[in-house]
Amino acid sequence: MLTLLTRTFKVLALSFAILLLVLGFNTLHQKSKQIQVKAIPPFDIQQQQVLDNLSAAVRLKTIASADDAQQNADQFKLLHRLLEQRFPLSHRQLQRETVGELSLLYTWPGSDPTAQGILLMAHQDVVPIAPGTESQWKVPPFSGALQEGFIWGRGAWDDKGNLMAQMEALELLVKSGFQPQRTLYFAFGADEEVLGTRGAAAIAALLKHRGVKLHLVLDEGLLITHDMLPGLDQAAALIGVAEKGYLSVQIQVKAEPGHSSMPPAAGQSAIAKLSQVLSYLDQHQRPSQIQGVAKELFETVSPEMHGLNRLALSNLWLFGGIVQNDLEKSDATRALLHTTTAITMSHAGNKENVLPGIAEATINFRLLPGDSVDQVVKDIRQQISQVLNEKEYTVSVMPKAVNASKVSSTSSSQYQLLNRTIRETFPNTIVAPGLMLGATDSIKFEGLSEHIFKFSPVHANNQDLSRFHGSNERMGIENYLDMIRFYHRFITITTAVNPQLN
Repeated sequence: MLTLLTRTFKVLALSFAILLLVLGFNTLHQKSKQIQVKAIPPFDIQQQQVLDNLSAAVRLKTIASADDAQQNADQFKLLHRLLEQRFPLSHRQLQRETVGELSLLYTWPGSDPTAQGILLMAHQDVVPIAPGTESQWKVPPFSGALQEGFIWGRGAWDDKGNLMAQMEALELLVKSGFQPQRTLYFAFGADEEVLGTRGAAAIAALLKHRGVKLHLVLDEGLLITHDMLPGLDQAAALIGVAEKGYLSVQIQVKAEPGHSSMPPAAGQSAIAKLSQVLSYLDQHQRPSQIQGVAKELFETVSPEMHGLNRLALSNLWLFGGIVQNDLEKSDATRALLHTTTAITMSHAGNKENVLPGIAEATINFRLLPGDSVDQVVKDIRQQISQVLNEKEYTVSVMPKAVNASKVSSTSSSQYQLLNRTIRETFPNTIVAPGLMLGATDSIKFEGLSEHIFKFSPVHANNQDLSRFHGSNERMGIENYLDMIRFYHRFITITTAVNPQLN
């Protein structure tokens, strides 16, 4: 008996030692996936001039409407005039077209007409100020104030910062005598915040009609994050290589209407039945797993981490369940792992003493790449059938449902050019692929390019995220100057057919 216990102990000890060796080997021998580049030397930018330009753009209330294409049209036209006045060389060199009444398409023909073009994107429109929140702003929300090292105002971050930085870089390049080999396009939609059907969609259709093929597309997207990834001391620039799909469904539940003095048995009213359905769907959401873009993100950042975070992410084969449980504690990271379910609206009844015959709710899903609108709708119907019979409910797909975008490859030369530009402009920043949780205009261009990236060269920490579409939106002055340098470098190397890299 003692001999058997001794042998068992030895086997366990040996197994444990082997496990430790495997864990240690995987952790310590993970090679960095960060490319080594030289930082680009800074070049002179007329700081006060570029800040005045962005401030002037922020002062314009370019708020779009989904229903009224002419809402605030005067403000958009003032922005168009501002671009002409502030960037005269660009407007002499490039062709500018107005598409869908208020959106802009700029074209700079390349010297090689056979080469695929480059498209940079931004949007002119901004979200409105939520009623009742005006007093929460440190400065008037459309003031474009320059103070405390920031440009303040709605649109400074989303998305006039990108738009104006691109135009500043363009003006510098035209002034220097630069000539792109690839044709360079700029698409500035006027309705991105209301799904971009009049702007980006129309521009994409126009380019497709002209037979344009794009080498790569760069739109707004993920950011340079600080202190958002535990175990990572450096800033992390996340390049969106895909974006989630969008689906809203309306569920309508039926029951016998009646008077509240004679209610039906428990659980049989329309509202009670709808509540059961919503509770079931909320409790049985689509499964989470570390795969696809999320897995590649963690594989890329893990060699740069330290401590237990590096150990766990370097050995997902063993710690995957623990890591997943930890990620699911945060709303933002949980959304990376599965198709989300959000109950956003409900309605039933119009009088306190009457039992309604119909109760309705709207549920919004953000689809992970790999899930489809058709499959999710099929699964919803199957789930509801666990609660109600098919005569008691209907499921309707609301307009504008769209599948998740394709996933752009991180092994492509196009991704590596963007990776390189970030590392050159923002030294010591870790670059990794990520998943865009919201929608961007760039998905409209999938038929024109296989290489679509969603990245904004904007620094942000956890506290900054509340400013996005919220109060006290702002852009750091030094950050904005770096954005101009970033776009200057990005245009320079991506419009070359065979770029000369340092």
